[in-house]
Formats: sequence, C-alpha cells, structure tokens
Amino acid sequence: MRALITGVAGFIGSHLADRLLADGHEVVGVDAFTATYDTAQKRRNIEKALASARFRLVEEDLRTAALEPLLDGAEVVFHQAATAGVRASWGAEFEGYTANNVNVTQRLLEASKGRALERFVYASSSSIYGQSETLPTPEETIPRPISPYGVTKLAGEHLARLYAVQHGVPAVSLRYFTVIGPRQRPDMAFHKFARAMLEGRRFTVYGDGEQTRDFTYVADAVEANVRAAERGEPGGVYNIGGGARVSVNHAIALLEEILGVAALVERAPVQHGDPHDTGADVSRAREHLGYEPRTPIREALAEEARWLKAFLGRS
Repeated sequence: MRALITGVAGFIGSHLADRLLADGHEVVGVDAFTATYDTAQKRRNIEKALASARFRLVEEDLRTAALEPLLDGAEVVFHQAATAGVRASWGAEFEGYTANNVNVTQRLLEASKGRALERFVYASSSSIYGQSETLPTPEETIPRPISPYGVTKLAGEHLARLYAVQHGVPAVSLRYFTVIGPRQRPDMAFHKFARAMLEGRRFTVYGDGEQTRDFTYVADAVEANVRAAERGEPGGVYNIGGGARVSVNHAIALLEEILGVAALVERAPVQHGDPHDTGADVSRAREHLGYEPRTPIREALAEEARWLKAFLGRS
C-alpha cells in the first residue's frame, strides 16, 4: 500500500515509517521540523527511512500546506502530527495546540473527503479521559479531560467521527497510553529521567511518585496502527495500552537497575492537568484489531536506555 504519515520525524511516526517500509509499503512522510525540540534528533529518527527508495520526505507545515498532492495516491493516512505535552498546553501556548491539533486535523479530514482511502488513523491520547474513576478505563467512559491538550485531542476524535459518519471518511482513533521506548521526545519523563541519571544530575518528579501509568512500548503502538489500518471500524475509537499499570517510583527503580546508577530525585507539587492514575482496558482493541501488548515495562525501559546511551555517545 501507499501510506501518508504526518509527523513522520517524531517519536511514533518515525517508528511507524520504519515498520511500513520493512513490510514492503511505500511511504510519504510529512514533517514541519518545528523547534519543539532539537530538530537534529528528528532528522536522526528518520535516517533509516531516508535510505529507502520507497520513502519520500516532504517538509511542509500542515497548517498551510497544499494537502491534495500529499493525499494523491494514498490508501492509508496515519495522522501522528500534533503539538504534544500536557503541562505546556496552558495559557498563551494553547493557540498553537488548537492550530496544530484541531485545525490541522480538520484540514486533513476535509481534504480526505471523496477519496478512496482504506483508513484514516488518528493518533489520540489517554489524556481525553482526565482522572477516570474506572481503572482500567474502557472506551465507553465519558471523556473529561483535565488539560487543554486533552481537550484538543478529544476535539480531533470528534472531528474524525463526524467525518466518518457524515462524509464516509474511514477514520479510526487510537487513544495512546504513555508511549515509551527509543526516540522518545526529550520532554517526556523517561527520556529526562534516564538522561539525568546517566549524567549524574538531579531530576524532578511531580508529586510523590505513587501516581500510576499504563506504559506502552512504541513497537506495540506501531502494531496497533498497522492493525487499525487493516481492520479498524470507521468512526471507532480504541484504547492502546501496555497491559500493566505501575507507579512512577517503580519505573524509576527499574531504571536504576538497568543503568546501574542511583536516581537523584527532587520532588515538586503535582502539576495542573496530570491525572493521578491511567490504565487502559484494551478489550475492544483485542477483539476488533487483534491487538495484544507484548513488551513488558522493564524490557521497554531497557530498550529506551540502550537507545539513549547510543544517542549520547556512551557505551
């Protein structure tokens, strides 16, 4: 198939590109290389993809780019591009979140009307749930986001369903739960934690560390995208989690074992928009997509640590 991946140089997008190319597909990847973090890391993320004759990189800003040439010939769209991060979404930064997470999603869906797409796979987030009272959380739970970021991802979901129902765009939404692994963004917790530990620096944990997350390995998230493209129900939403909920303190202890160094932790107050617990009920994804998370958290953190050491030029 021929796939379009937005945000192709990002954490999940670059892994997805590698997977599709390894499976023999053609990929057009679009990325604006915004300065949300070091663009050199983003370009390094797609080095393997760039070496393939079946990969074409388009450097465009989806807020203004002509979308028709990008979509021409595409059979599947994987919409990974977004402005991410809960804490940064408050205040004046919200305008960027609405532009990149809501307006761009609407532009892509509008441009997809009437095309012979097999699927339009939208990357959503567990942030749409906020602090759920039910753990693990099923998709039927009423979304109550507690961050502006979560609001924008939920708006994207609503748009995906709207275009599926009203215009026949075969849009499927995947709610990612805390994806970890190689190429993780430098603003994400375990990239920051592991790097600080390797460099002998202190790092900040917000709250007492007993908050829990459903950590999902990036290869499992990629597998979910591939399966959603093949058999996801248009208009449907699916939780994509790692299958086990552990505390932040436990995950840090695992990093200490993996890296062989002690964590120098500083505590700070809980930040606005951070839920205390997240946990995915993946029953629907298991039934509809055949999705099954396969990578336990210790292995996922070990792979991230191995990548980070190489990225930093350490043995």
